Amino acid sequence: MAHIISLTNQKGGVGKTTTSVNLAVSLAVSEMKTLLIDLDPQSNATTGIEELLMESKGTIYDALIRGSATKDVITKTQLDYLDIITSTGDLVGAEVELVSVMAREHQLEKVLKPILRKYDYILVDCPPSLGLLTLNALTCSDTVIIPIQCEYYALEGLGQLLNTIRLVQKNLNPNLEIEGVLLTMYDGRLNLSKQVADEVRSYFEDKLFKTVIQRNVRLSEAPSFGKPVLLYDANSTGAQNYMSLVEEILSHGN
Repeated sequence: MAHIISLTNQKGGVGKTTTSVNLAVSLAVSEMKTLLIDLDPQSNATTGIEELLMESKGTIYDALIRGSATKDVITKTQLDYLDIITSTGDLVGAEVELVSVMAREHQLEKVLKPILRKYDYILVDCPPSLGLLTLNALTCSDTVIIPIQCEYYALEGLGQLLNTIRLVQKNLNPNLEIEGVLLTMYDGRLNLSKQVADEVRSYFEDKLFKTVIQRNVRLSEAPSFGKPVLLYDANSTGAQNYMSLVEEILSHGN
């Protein structure tokens, strides 16, 4: 049965999509059957691995709103263990269109139900907001990964996110847990990065991943080539960081 992980932070630019894409690929190369769902209307997870995509048959919008069968919207990639459900700008309208739907917070759960036995991991790249799409993701997830960038105001808005998670736990998904908080864009040469890391550590304690995603040129370049960093430069710091994160997540599962 698939372990479903949502990657969410309503703050943009925290490395959420970068983590979704590279974590999915790192799980796949570790021979974990993985499905990446691009639930963000900006479609950056889709374009971030577009060089790997085989022929696309449909999108998450088709499944959520048009009622397409889940198996008909899964796109294969060149990696044997990685599939994706892509996104397009159509998804912008989904927030509004879901409002009138019965059990609207459970639509993604219904979409995923037929394929849960097919995958080891399902990763959901959430939009940078706490709207209905993110609620759908949290309602069907087992755990949440919260990326936080090592910059000023890193913890700003986190209270709101944690409050949303608590509300989902109380009303929609009592089994939801925080998988971990992930520090991104870390630069060991900067006092600021160290200060943010200390602040996050004191706030989250044992929920902070030991792995830190360091600021890395290759990691930033990879999406413009439509590739994850592992296939763009496997020896880069970014690639090694994400493989280390996978080891940590897999050890949680054991």
